[in-house]
Amino acid sequence: MRAPSTDLLRAMRRAATTTSSPVVYTSRAAQLRCHQVSPSQPQTHLRALSTNPAYHQQSSARPPSVPPRPTSTARSPNIPPRPTAPPPNPARPGSPRINPYAPSKSKDRGPASKEETQTDFSKLDIYASAGVEEPATSIDACTHDGFHLNNGVHTSGGRGVMLVGGEGFVWSPWAGTGAGVGDATVVSSTSPASGKERRGPTASRFSQFLNARSSVLDFPPSAFGLLTLLYPKPDLLIFGTGRQLHMLSKDTRRYLSEELGMKVDVMDTANAAAAYNLLVMERGVEGVGAILIPEGFA
Repeated sequence: MRAPSTDLLRAMRRAATTTSSPVVYTSRAAQLRCHQVSPSQPQTHLRALSTNPAYHQQSSARPPSVPPRPTSTARSPNIPPRPTAPPPNPARPGSPRINPYAPSKSKDRGPASKEETQTDFSKLDIYASAGVEEPATSIDACTHDGFHLNNGVHTSGGRGVMLVGGEGFVWSPWAGTGAGVGDATVVSSTSPASGKERRGPTASRFSQFLNARSSVLDFPPSAFGLLTLLYPKPDLLIFGTGRQLHMLSKDTRRYLSEELGMKVDVMDTANAAAAYNLLVMERGVEGVGAILIPEGFA
């Protein structure tokens, strides 16, 4: 008898090592026990696994060992009760409120306080408490064509102001161009019939310094002749450009910063006046100056 060949032994060894997994045959009852799930899981998946009606009735019913969940309407002591809607406003009893939780629009703060210690709001002003006096050049009001200073001086006629060194000067370079200073009486007014703004001669002469396309103000060096004579010059110059904010041209800003040695902060006149009043109390009249254009100029 001949011995088996090497190829035959290799094939038999490969067939013995790569045998398929055994197939396990289970009964119908064992398959049902494998597919049985807990009552908390959804029962819709069980219908796709079996078509036995008796099995569906047994799986959908609650097991007898699990007691039913008690249904109680009592609220837990740890959960706060839901806030109820506030009563309607007694000042307007017939007006419905869209949002009942919105704060009342009434400004009545109730009866006056009867406590012995009352709050003195004047003491909250740290400058007044420290004895710092308000400068005479502080701005009390910005009008349509001028300003009201703290020392009682009122300017009008479309003239701006230059506040340096604790002194106030009229600054209106646009008044020296054209017809003369005598014509600088009307800046702009509103027609009561049409409601449109009408420009006067001063506003028209001011437009030569304003580039309407780029919204840039360009003043010649001669407009700041007073600052060349002033010594010492303020460290900060606040420039108010009227009702709207306009940027200064590169030449004007370069002249003020490089030639005169002052930092320039540009803003609209209302904010410039408020900033000047605050900074002049902190740094003094020698450290802060201002050039303000009336609000009548757009």
